[in-house]
Amino acid sequence: MPFVSINPASGDVIKRFPDTAPDDVEHLMTRAHAALDDWRCRSIEERGDAFRRAAAGLRANRDRYAEAITTEMGKPIAEARAEVEKCAWACEYFAGETASYLSDVSLPSTARESYVEYQPLGLILAIMPWNFPFWQVFRFAAPALMAGNGTIVKHSPNTPQSALCIAEVFDEAGFPAGLYTNLFVAPEVADDLLLDDRIAAGTLTGSTRAGSEVAASAGRAVKKMVLELGGSDPFIVLADANLDEAVAVGVRARFQNTGQSCIAAKRFLIEEAIADEFQQRFVAAVEALSIGNPLDPQTQIGPLAREDLRDNLVRQVEESVAMGAQVLTGGQALDRPGYYYAPTVLTDVRPGMPVFQEETFGPVAPLIRVRDADEAICLANETRYGLGSNLWTRDTDRAKDLARRIAAGNVFINGMTASDPRLPFGGIKKSGYGRELSAFGIHEFTNIQTVWIGPAQQPPSSE
Repeated sequence: MPFVSINPASGDVIKRFPDTAPDDVEHLMTRAHAALDDWRCRSIEERGDAFRRAAAGLRANRDRYAEAITTEMGKPIAEARAEVEKCAWACEYFAGETASYLSDVSLPSTARESYVEYQPLGLILAIMPWNFPFWQVFRFAAPALMAGNGTIVKHSPNTPQSALCIAEVFDEAGFPAGLYTNLFVAPEVADDLLLDDRIAAGTLTGSTRAGSEVAASAGRAVKKMVLELGGSDPFIVLADANLDEAVAVGVRARFQNTGQSCIAAKRFLIEEAIADEFQQRFVAAVEALSIGNPLDPQTQIGPLAREDLRDNLVRQVEESVAMGAQVLTGGQALDRPGYYYAPTVLTDVRPGMPVFQEETFGPVAPLIRVRDADEAICLANETRYGLGSNLWTRDTDRAKDLARRIAAGNVFINGMTASDPRLPFGGIKKSGYGRELSAFGIHEFTNIQTVWIGPAQQPPSSE
């Protein structure tokens, strides 16, 4: 697949980028491995200073980077600016917290002294997506590089401008040349790189199909992977919920980034007693969303990132309607240049319909009425995915009990699912495995090394 930047608001080609030549790939791999030797010997304080410079660079160039994001994948410009700012936050957060996350942990044993220390693994191959082209790179790179690793990044073919901007951030912040290396290569080349002995582990954010294929290669090479894959997140609203907040957050949770998010709310499970009122308010709020040029700060819904993504959404909705779903608003591609799809709300949705069973990556919200919390939990778990989830109720104690029954990596009670550098992020089932962010994320790409110092001591008496 060629690396080409296309403006999804018009369908016009912005620029094409050649694949990295095989000889150049080898040269860059050699350089990255050499940079790693320098970087891993630097103190955590020195690494942190580099990431603080990266944060400053992100903020200084925020508008330019945001425009690159928007022009090649269609994210509304206000959200693109927020994405760049979030990357700066992550850089500063891990610059400040890594020392505590990687400090030695003393553990009792038969040794005179025993402890666990965290050592970097080496070069990490990162296969990155297009929907949050900056954030999903920094979400991985900040903790992984602060731990002393290096990275080879294969970005998505439709966001090459963003890939080059990110490489610029690391270069201008003074990281060792090659420590962060961007390659424009085909998936099969990335697969071969995972088998290269210089690559210690890998991470992928993308589709379940892509994750399965890459994980198979990693398994053959006996290399660790962290996978953040698709999602079909439930948004459960119980009868005692604050409807004003549930509706407002629900609209943001479904339609942020024009619905193109793994952790977007994708199935709305509404308790029968408040279903009519929720539906009325929700539809009105969706119809009030501003659709337009994503470079306009007032725009809330831009185009989908690619034509094939829009076409797949058309199929999912049409097939669901043919199976009995009803369109309350939207329900079609917009007759205008670019890859626009109308913000859509469906009702009478049942298991088995594409908008229930599949991941819908766009501005489509299916509403499903449920008798009670038990049926809501049952339907919430009736999916192959397990990434995020939302639960709305005024009874927090009950919500905590219900959360334990939800099969997902994240449960957000009375709030919108979001990634946060301070909290572990990841999924279960077909949504992947491993965790990013927080102490859990930084430990994923370390050798958790046990150190035992003798002579052996007598175990404590059982008397």
